[in-house]
Amino acid sequence: MDALLAPSDAVVTARHGGPPPARQPVHTVYVPADRVGPHPVRAYGAQALDVLFRHVAAPDGLAEVTGIQRDMVWEVFPRLLRKLRAEPVEDLRIDLEDGYGLRPDDVEDADAVSATARVLASADEAPPWWGVRVKSLEPTTRRRALRSLDLVLGSVLEAGDLPAGFVVTLPKVSSVDQVAAMSLACERLEAAYGLPAGRLRFEIQVETPEAVLAPDGTVTVARAVAAAGGRVSGLHYGTYDYSAALGVGAVQQSLDHPVADHAKAVMQVVAAVTGVQVADGSTNVLPVGGTSAVHAAWRLHARLVRRSLERGIPQGWDLHPAQLVTRYLATFAFYRENLEPVGRRLSAYLGGTPTGVLDEPATVRAMALPLLRGLGCWAVDEDEVRAAAGVGSAELVQLATAGAAVSRRR
Repeated sequence: MDALLAPSDAVVTARHGGPPPARQPVHTVYVPADRVGPHPVRAYGAQALDVLFRHVAAPDGLAEVTGIQRDMVWEVFPRLLRKLRAEPVEDLRIDLEDGYGLRPDDVEDADAVSATARVLASADEAPPWWGVRVKSLEPTTRRRALRSLDLVLGSVLEAGDLPAGFVVTLPKVSSVDQVAAMSLACERLEAAYGLPAGRLRFEIQVETPEAVLAPDGTVTVARAVAAAGGRVSGLHYGTYDYSAALGVGAVQQSLDHPVADHAKAVMQVVAAVTGVQVADGSTNVLPVGGTSAVHAAWRLHARLVRRSLERGIPQGWDLHPAQLVTRYLATFAFYRENLEPVGRRLSAYLGGTPTGVLDEPATVRAMALPLLRGLGCWAVDEDEVRAAAGVGSAELVQLATAGAAVSRRR
């Protein structure tokens, strides 16, 4: 049996890189390169707080607007204010694609460099993750994409080391060959800049039908991840390009449309236990205008954030500073609601205590990861997790990594 299964064992071992890192950003904020001003992260937090205090008077009003339980909103509200003041953006992407548009080469050159310089100049407030979304590798934008990537990377490395959370987003992928070509470009850039092999990683934006299923029926996104040779860090769903390509009308386009759910389910299956992270898309209904319009946008956004979390996708896109209010409100509420029941089940399982729920070893990872994610985004504190689950963050990391291999305490 060992001899017979050795080849397939090697394939499974190589593919399954383990669970994703304990902390995954709750969102990616896309800011067009020409709109990246001084202290961009601090500015986003200030704008979010301004909209919050202009359109709700107190936590009670926020609960009424979003439909989140009143007691929970009061519990979360101080954490929301702290987050918006101290770390309003977890993952920032300088956008040189759709949000930026087509510009003359000299203009995009200047914007790519200046936007990067502004993020670097505010290093004391830089988010844990940041990077750039370049244009696609389609023939008409291919050279522009590579030039912008080189300019941004060169600007970063001229200022110092490459930040640990630096990431590149590759949009509108329509073939496996584009992903292989991006991997080759990263390899050549590493050599040119003296970076360690494999240091540059990128996200694939799944926003074309061809990125999910090829004409021959094979799963393109699975082949694309394999073709990248370990460089793919995430799969991000593109709400509007994808649904438009499938004929969904503009009014019906949303990240909760059935076509979106199908694409994301395929992405989740491909990414499972590989270390590749899956992120949901965006909503283009923005909290702008009068109070009633802001409230309606917040209500929609809070519901969609909660929906993604319930479906095992802890990250999405945010396109406007005021969306940070409901991103963190809904996220914090979700993880705090799960703290006590998940902690109780995990503590009982590890202690061998019988309960009304028959948990299995594979469920341990599903209990450890939400607790870790709640810790990572500041929804819960270390002492709260230890009180609820009987273990701390270091032990939770081990449990999330071990998964089904974890055993009960005896």
